[in-house]
Amino acid sequence: MEIRILGAGCPRCNEVEKRTLNALTRLNVAADVQKIKDINEIAKYGLLGTPALVINGKIKSSGRIPSLEEIKTWILEEKQT
Repeated sequence: MEIRILGAGCPRCNEVEKRTLNALTRLNVAADVQKIKDINEIAKYGLLGTPALVINGKIKSSGRIPSLEEIKTWILEEKQT
């Protein structure tokens, strides 16, 4: 599983990263997690806002901090595919 957390490193971006890592730990799922801060790289995703969470190339959240439960659900959905 490939997870990308997109954002400039603001507190909101850090919270998304923290919740994502927490969800992976609780679900005991291994993933390649990368935090992308480069604005040019973020622009390639065509997002309107950060922080953003991308799982297996699919934008799951943008411009807000998703709940731990939402992140867990998305991880489980992507694990099934």
